[in-house]
Amino acid sequence: MIKSIYSKALLLLLFILVCSLAGVSTAQEEDKEIKKPVKPNIVLVVMDNFGYGEVGVYGGGELRGAPTPNINSIAKEGFQSTNFNVEAECTPSRSALMTGRYGIRTRQRPEGPPRGVWYGITKWEITLAEMLTDAGYETGMFGKWHLGDTEGRFPVDQGFDEWIGLPRSSDRAFWPDSDSFVEGTHEKAVFTHVMSAKRGEKPKKGEVFDRKKRTTIDREITDQAIDFIKRKAKTDKPFFAYLPYTQTHEPVDAHPDFKGTTRNGAFADVLAQTDAYIGELLGTIDELGLKQDTIFIFTSDNGREGVPRSFGFTGPWRGSMFSPYEGSLRVPFLIRWPEKIPAGQVSNDIIHQIDVFPTLANLAGGEIPSDRTLDGVDQSKFLMGQSEKSARESVIIYIGNELFGAKWRNWKILLKEIDEDSYAIQTMAYPSIYNLIVDPKEEVPELNYLNDTWVDYPLYEVLEDHEASIEADPGAPDP
Repeated sequence: MIKSIYSKALLLLLFILVCSLAGVSTAQEEDKEIKKPVKPNIVLVVMDNFGYGEVGVYGGGELRGAPTPNINSIAKEGFQSTNFNVEAECTPSRSALMTGRYGIRTRQRPEGPPRGVWYGITKWEITLAEMLTDAGYETGMFGKWHLGDTEGRFPVDQGFDEWIGLPRSSDRAFWPDSDSFVEGTHEKAVFTHVMSAKRGEKPKKGEVFDRKKRTTIDREITDQAIDFIKRKAKTDKPFFAYLPYTQTHEPVDAHPDFKGTTRNGAFADVLAQTDAYIGELLGTIDELGLKQDTIFIFTSDNGREGVPRSFGFTGPWRGSMFSPYEGSLRVPFLIRWPEKIPAGQVSNDIIHQIDVFPTLANLAGGEIPSDRTLDGVDQSKFLMGQSEKSARESVIIYIGNELFGAKWRNWKILLKEIDEDSYAIQTMAYPSIYNLIVDPKEEVPELNYLNDTWVDYPLYEVLEDHEASIEADPGAPDP
């Protein structure tokens, strides 16, 4: 009898235990279903006409009169590219970054010649901000746009929830202070204003962008970006903060807090200023406990100014912006995402700014447009150490609407060259081919009929494939 009662009690306990474990298992399964992957926040900093050799980890820093410990820290904690390629001038470069498409492709029309080089992008293009918005991101832009300044083509029309900054370029800061400006002729003079707007609003004009405002604008957009990050950190949605700084485009004017501090001139003062601002951004992310959840990128739109005595530095590379040489096309690229992107990586494999769009789309769970040609490739495995090689081995080189050449691995072909004093295009009887490992300054073309004829084939294949793709491209309709 006692044994029978004991057996029944034991069976009851086993039944309760099994039910409990089943409940735990069910709860765990429910948790698995409820929990979604955490989307990373994204901070993208883009300098203006900022050469390869400015930052300490690229050979600059102290050499340029101002250490850059904060920018250097991104490299130490993440990935540094020594072969990050961009377009040769501001507008095509920003277009490529925002769309994942070569600048020439965003200027193609269904009929007729390509749009002018200063046009920007049409309403038809899908921007990085629009893709991330669709993926559930809050988006803010703080700085220079330069991709359209007419109705329907401002940042808040192209995917950003909020924007403060410049619609055009920084050189317009010279105009209001020009000695030749005649008072009383304001109807003839179109000055740039600092502008601001929220999504759905018509942008409002703020202060005139003159030399005085030039000195403070980067301070102000840094503050606006930090405020945006702090506000969005309180929500349950990821954020995308885009900071296209206005420096070091001419005129290079340091903030009063930094003017004269390095005793090494205006450019060094602005370099020190920029490093301090990057330090504030990184510090804000760290203090908010977002370091492991935030992708931080530092790069540039193109190489140094071509203006004499602008004092930008391209490191070991030849040329400046508006040229087909590496000093124009190769810029810093640093990316940090702790515990996802291994620290201390350095690679000379080719990456292009058009790769940023598909890479971030993959990391953020965004969708790639399927109704147009995307030139970028997903580099996430390469950056995260899951692949030893870049997902691309070639890039196309344009200046304006002119096809200048291509790169394939360490080799480069130029169909045309540039007079670096006048910027006149020089058409050559034979293309120039350079080995960028042997001749990084592109000083002496290879004598390919002696020993390197073989490289003609992969280089011309890159060019021919691209030209066929452009010919087949229907182009973007006009707004």
